[in-house]
Amino acid sequence: MKRNKLKPVFWSTAIIVLASCAVPKVTTIKEVKEIPSLNISESIPGNGDFTEINLNTYFTDENLLELFEQVKRANPDFKIARQRVEMANSFLKRSKTQLLPSMEVGAIISGDRYGKYTMEGVGNYDTNLSSNITEQQKINTDFTPNYWMGARSNWEIDAWGKLKNKKLSAQNKFLASREGLKLIQTDLFTDIANLYYDLITLDKRLKIYQDNYNLQKRAFEIIKAQREVGKVTELAVQQFKAQNNNWLAEIEHIKVEIVTVKQAISTLTGVYGDDIKRSEKLLDTNYDILNKNIDVDAVIHSRPDVVSNYYTLQASHADAKAARAAFYPRIDVGATFGLNSFSAETLFKPASLAGQLLGGLMVPVFNKGQLKYDFNIANSEQEIAFLNYQKSVTTAFNELQSILKQTKIFHRVLDLKQEEVKFLDKGIEVSNDLYITGYANYFELINTQKSKIQAELALLEFQHENTRNNVLLFKALGGRVE
Repeated sequence: MKRNKLKPVFWSTAIIVLASCAVPKVTTIKEVKEIPSLNISESIPGNGDFTEINLNTYFTDENLLELFEQVKRANPDFKIARQRVEMANSFLKRSKTQLLPSMEVGAIISGDRYGKYTMEGVGNYDTNLSSNITEQQKINTDFTPNYWMGARSNWEIDAWGKLKNKKLSAQNKFLASREGLKLIQTDLFTDIANLYYDLITLDKRLKIYQDNYNLQKRAFEIIKAQREVGKVTELAVQQFKAQNNNWLAEIEHIKVEIVTVKQAISTLTGVYGDDIKRSEKLLDTNYDILNKNIDVDAVIHSRPDVVSNYYTLQASHADAKAARAAFYPRIDVGATFGLNSFSAETLFKPASLAGQLLGGLMVPVFNKGQLKYDFNIANSEQEIAFLNYQKSVTTAFNELQSILKQTKIFHRVLDLKQEEVKFLDKGIEVSNDLYITGYANYFELINTQKSKIQAELALLEFQHENTRNNVLLFKALGGRVE
C-alpha cells in the first residue's frame, strides 16, 4: 500500500526531469573562411622561411627603444590593461573554486520565546513533564536558547558541465585579456614609433628649408649686385625677397609642429613635457624579412588582435554551453556536523554531537523562460564573437598584403626621387653659372631653386611614408613586444 502511494510522486518527478531535458542546442563554432595566398604584383624570390620578429631586433634606434620602456612604465592605458588582466585572472581562480565543495566553520547562538498555544510551546512544556528525562534535559520554556558550533559544507555536483564550462569560459577570457594587453602594447608602440619618426621627419624638413634658404642667399647677393650695376630690375630683387620670406615662414611653422609632436610623445609616455632625444635616421625597409617565405596563416594567427578574438569566441561558446546546462536539474549535496544544545553547560558533552546529511534535486520549471532568454543571449554573443574573429582575420590579411605591396612600390619611387634630387642639385650649380654668364634669367634661377626644394620635400615625404609603412609592417607580421 505504501509503494502505491509513492508511485505518483515518482512519476511526477520523472516527468518534470524529462521536461527539463528538452533544451535547445548550442550552435557549433563555425570555421573561418580559408585564407588565400598573398597576391603581390612584384614577387621577390624566397630566401628561407620567415620567423617571428622581435621588437628589439626590428627597431634598433636606442632612443626609440627607451621611449618604448617609458610607455610600459608610465602609460595609463597600458596600466589599465594590466589591471584588467589581473581581474580576468581572479575570475579564473574563482571559477576553479566553484567546482569544489564549500566549507564554513563557525558558531551560532540564538534564542526563542514560543507562545503558550504553539506546537513548540506545548511540546517543550510537555517534555519537561516527562519522567524519563534528567534535569539537564529540561527545557527553559520562558526563553529557549540554542547553541551550535561546528562545520557545514555544500557541494553542487557538476553533472551537466555547467561549472566546468564556466571555468573554461573564464580561462579563455583570461587568455583573451592577455592578448588584449599585447594588442594595446603593440598599438602604443606603433603610435610612439610613428610620432618619433614624425619628429625626425620634421627635423629633416627644417634642415631642407634652412639649407635652401642659405643657398638662395648666395643667389640673392648676385641679384642685388647686378641691380646696382643696372643689369636687373627691382622686380627681380622683390621676387627673391618674397621667396625668402616664404621659406622663413615655413621654418617657423615647422618649429610649431615639432612642439606639438613632442607634446604628444610626452603624453603617451606619461611624463611632463620635455625634450625628446632622437637620431637623424628614418626606419629603413628590412628587405631580409621581405625576402623570406611567409606562412600567411601562421603570421595572421600570431597577431594579438586575431588571437584575442579567437579566445573570446571560445569563451562565448563555453558560456552558451553553461547556459544550456542551466536547463537541467541542479543536484546539491550538503552536510552539517558539530555540537548542538539548548544549554551552554551541556554544549561540549559528547551527547551534544549532531550531524546532518542533505541531498537535493531542483528542477527549473517556471523560470525556464528566463533561462531560455539567457541562452539566446549567450548564443547571439557567440555569433557576434565569431563575426569579430572572422573580421579580424580578414582585416589582418588585407592589411598584410597591402603593406607588402606598398613597401615594394615605395622602393621603386624612392630610387626615382633620389635621382631627381641629384639632377636638380646639379641644375642649381649650372643655373648659377649660366646666370652669371648671361645665358639664364632670374626667373629660371628662382624656378630652379623652387624645383629643388620641392623635389627634396617630396623625397622626404616618400621616405616618411615608407617609414610609417614599415612601422605598420611590424604589427602586420605579428611582431612580439615582450
